[in-house]
Amino acid sequence: MDIDIEHLRSWIGNTESDSEILSQTTVRQFAATFDRDWPSAPGDEAPLLIHLCLAQPIAPMSALGRDGHPALGGFLPPVPLPRRMWAGGAFEFHGPIRVGETVTRNSTIKDVTLKQGRTGALCFVTVEHQVASNGRAVLTERQDIVYRDMTPAPKPKAEPVAAAEGGHRKVIDPTPTLLFRYSALTFNGHRIHYDKAFCTGTEGYPGLVVHGPMQATMLCQLAADIGGKSPAKFSFRSLSPLFDNTEMTLNAREDGDALILWTARPGGPIAMEARAEW
Repeated sequence: MDIDIEHLRSWIGNTESDSEILSQTTVRQFAATFDRDWPSAPGDEAPLLIHLCLAQPIAPMSALGRDGHPALGGFLPPVPLPRRMWAGGAFEFHGPIRVGETVTRNSTIKDVTLKQGRTGALCFVTVEHQVASNGRAVLTERQDIVYRDMTPAPKPKAEPVAAAEGGHRKVIDPTPTLLFRYSALTFNGHRIHYDKAFCTGTEGYPGLVVHGPMQATMLCQLAADIGGKSPAKFSFRSLSPLFDNTEMTLNAREDGDALILWTARPGGPIAMEARAEW
């Protein structure tokens, strides 16, 4: 496929902004989805990464593509590759969001690059989000999005190395209900997270795909639990997908004053790796 990278790079500098009040209901729904007991009264400190549920793009049904994503060519460049995934990202926390405050997201396209992978062309789009709460800067986020073709990845010559178990470990059952709830919280229409027939029949996956942002949220919350407070920085990248047909684990180990964290399926390779710093 011929990709006009210079045309796509003309989207660099494109901006988008939106705001939403963090309601008590959203915090309660977020806590229920993660089986947590977080305070939700006005003025309480909000859970980490709840901003991913706020001020998200809203597209009418008529503007959605075959996969449930908004059609390309608006804020994001019109990359002519059918599969879009969250490849990784990083957060710098400047202060807490509080329940009842107005959260504003200012987004900018920072880079668009084209690379060749094992399955063909890979297009990476880097987006920076500046998030404020009642006018206070609360976090800076780098979001890395990757687009690729439908060509399946070639089978590895050897079985992937199984991920180690962390000194801190938690088992999660990524049920369809959990994935549906997180999709609803983030207004994410991507069908790979809730439409099993589309996943297996059209996309060729063995099951529903576990959201990258949800894995990142679980790992960031685990880091805060272990460290006793919110990290100052948290970065992550996706290495392989997880599906709803098996359990997944959250793992962590100390690395000096930082934590190395990862997700995996039992006996499988690292799916997402992350680092938390204080």
